[in-house]
Amino acid sequence: MVALLGVAGPARAQQPTRPVITDSARTQPEVRRDSLRRRFDQEKMLLGLKNYTRRKTIAGKAASALFNFTARSEDRAGLDAQLLDRQFDQHNYKIIRSVNISALDAFGYSISDPARQPKNILEKSANALHIKTVRSRVRQVLLFRVGVELQPQALAESERLLRQTPEILDARVFVNEATTDQDSVDIQIITKDIFSLGGSVQLRDVGAGIIALRDVNFLGQGHQFRNRVEYGRNEPQSWSYEGSYLVPFRQFVNAQATHRNLYQYRETGVVVSRGFYSVNTKYAGAAAFTMVDRGVTLREPPPGEPYVFEPLRYDVQDVWLGRALRLRSYDLGYENPGRVIVSARAINTNFMVRPNPTFVDNTLLLATVGYSVRRYYKDKYLFGFGRTEDIPTGTLLSLTTGYERSTAANRRYYALRASTAGYSVRSGYLYLSGEFGSYLRGRDNTWQQGLLNTELLYFTRLYHTGNWQWRHFFWNRSIIGFNRSPGEQLLAIDGERGLRGFQPTTNLRGTSRFVVNYEATVYTPVSFLGFRMAAVGFLDAAWLTTTPGRELPFRQTPYSGVGLGLRFRNEYTAIRTVQILLGFYPRGQNSPNGLRIFESSRPYYDFSDFSFAQPGLVRYE
Repeated sequence: MVALLGVAGPARAQQPTRPVITDSARTQPEVRRDSLRRRFDQEKMLLGLKNYTRRKTIAGKAASALFNFTARSEDRAGLDAQLLDRQFDQHNYKIIRSVNISALDAFGYSISDPARQPKNILEKSANALHIKTVRSRVRQVLLFRVGVELQPQALAESERLLRQTPEILDARVFVNEATTDQDSVDIQIITKDIFSLGGSVQLRDVGAGIIALRDVNFLGQGHQFRNRVEYGRNEPQSWSYEGSYLVPFRQFVNAQATHRNLYQYRETGVVVSRGFYSVNTKYAGAAAFTMVDRGVTLREPPPGEPYVFEPLRYDVQDVWLGRALRLRSYDLGYENPGRVIVSARAINTNFMVRPNPTFVDNTLLLATVGYSVRRYYKDKYLFGFGRTEDIPTGTLLSLTTGYERSTAANRRYYALRASTAGYSVRSGYLYLSGEFGSYLRGRDNTWQQGLLNTELLYFTRLYHTGNWQWRHFFWNRSIIGFNRSPGEQLLAIDGERGLRGFQPTTNLRGTSRFVVNYEATVYTPVSFLGFRMAAVGFLDAAWLTTTPGRELPFRQTPYSGVGLGLRFRNEYTAIRTVQILLGFYPRGQNSPNGLRIFESSRPYYDFSDFSFAQPGLVRYE
């Protein structure tokens, strides 16, 4: 990583301007030219390989099928999505005469370049195995219908929602200016699929490994099923399973069934939900039923002794409903993005098997009132490699109050949340969030199960050095727990919750956690079988409170990890990202030398949207 950045030299930032936009598919702000369109003559090895792919020999044709050096016709970075809300102002409230949908296969096609076609046998063979998204599924996501008036922002919001569906890589929604008249319009929609079927096999030993199979667009209908089986584990339960099946319906209603069978944890559930998917969504809600059977630890074991688990079995019924209220807009033809949202929720928990009398049946009633502003920007090279990515920004303020009724004692609940985010092509992205929640027991006015949760996510602008592009990521998360109840699932610092790739020698858990993650990502112009390659360097540190009675974790020595690796991303497949990393952990790692080579297909960073979910407790996990 240091060598790559040293060779790169001084970085230069993009210099965007804002022209008048008429069509997001054809006109973009003027920014620094994408380095992938330049001739790559700085690395002799890649230049030699490029020349080799032009040979007419069998080996040359094979190399041409594996490596892709074709110039990419992509949208430029730094597009302000707010401008898209106004690009079709002249067509607001016209009648929609027709909606034409063009769905493209996963490989060889381009939304930005309609003339591009599959060129080799690999792309053609993959498309033959792929079932394209049906038009009825695309219509489910649209915010407009034939025969009704075109509302402001409907085109831009529909394009964003299509792009956020798991089965669609990219989308464009625009007015066909050639056929438009004074009172009616024709809408043109172009979508590009991902290759939805995916799986993985990870062999850890002769009799141990992980097998995963998933399809996020089953039969082109947008159905999603995921299965993951792990076998040959060293724990008392030698195998584990996680699976789910999701079915989308009209009006953004989803039904999902899930099942998990892990060591000391089994869960089966079903849920029907509809969220605040768009700024203009008025109603949202969900109904869920879950059964849980798990083991809990009531006390910390002596040093060197294993944890003792007690059986716990219960079921949960969960129902909530929310309503968004529009605010007045003083700009004709452009709606105010701010919303006041009120919602209510009821959670009923029944215990069948309990380790001690402190686990009692209870009913929790929650109510939330809040204010939300959502805006979206567009950029590239954030978590993907050159595809259009939507960046949520805005403000979210909410106040939650609740009442828990149980056979032991009645308690009130109070929670406060505040978050904000901003984005600039020159400065990058900054997200700040803070949450506080706690119960207040009525009979003696004591605070119980308190929690303070903070988060900071920052990534820099996109730097250019020749044909290489790079960013820095910084992520900080903290959870401070106080007056927690015995038997609760304590906090861990491995995996996505702390140090990536970390596997502790013992069941390392505590009541409070403070995590800092840093990452530098260098995007290279190399493409192999459709996979774009990036170099990754990371440095992680985590503080954990393991001593009873202490709330702040900084008195103990932190656990840390540092590593390098490669990230391969294929925008056209369901498993979009694969990482192969080498990490070193000075203390706590179960390997004798502290080194570990590990693979990951889950994104480590992600955006937090500013839409309301159901009223809930501040999460302690």
